[in-house]
Amino acid sequence: MALLGVNIDHVATVRQARRTFEPDPVWAAVEAQLGGADGITFHLREDRRHIHDRDAILLKQVVHVKLNMEMSIAAEIVGIALELEPDQCTLVPERREELTTEGGLDVVRLRKRIGPVVARLRRKSIQTSAFIEPVAEQVKAAADLGFDAVELWTGGYAHARTPRAVRTALAGLEEALEVGRGLGLTVHAGHGLTYDNVAPVAALKGLAEFNIGHSIIARSVFVGLREAVREMKLLVM
Repeated sequence: MALLGVNIDHVATVRQARRTFEPDPVWAAVEAQLGGADGITFHLREDRRHIHDRDAILLKQVVHVKLNMEMSIAAEIVGIALELEPDQCTLVPERREELTTEGGLDVVRLRKRIGPVVARLRRKSIQTSAFIEPVAEQVKAAADLGFDAVELWTGGYAHARTPRAVRTALAGLEEALEVGRGLGLTVHAGHGLTYDNVAPVAALKGLAEFNIGHSIIARSVFVGLREAVREMKLLVM
């Protein structure tokens, strides 16, 4: 049975649209936990466009399920992660011009920069995950670098517009999943997954965890966050 991590970044995005104090992503984390979330994910970006340092500190204090910090490999952010000591750090690519994280971290090309970061995090007993595209070469490189887990970017599947494209994307995810498990990695999945499209990915055997944000937060506007989390959990179980 796969676990569900709820990404609360989009709550902070709404807050920052008015530069006010609500809605509070920390409150959202509590509501998500009450709805049955197995983990809370947040991304402390270099530009602090949504989650702020204050949020990260309070999340560490109030989250009693797995706390997963998405982060770049920038020195400042790595330093914050080492001080905060979340349960897991997921290394992701980060570009200032993007609306949200698009595509996976190229661990093959960046292995010389990523390797020392992984080593420093692991010395603090922080689990490490690489958010990568579902490509065997990337999965193997993540294993070589010492990551505990990989999170497969499901954007290719989510953005597929024809039945053939959907089948191709699912096959790619399944192959990467098998490679990862064969190398001893825990395999997660996330990006662009919704109530309407998650079922075929959830049907893949061996996925340990889903990290989903926007769709859950969007639904919570109408049904409340606890109920939105409960509904998604039923779909990924």
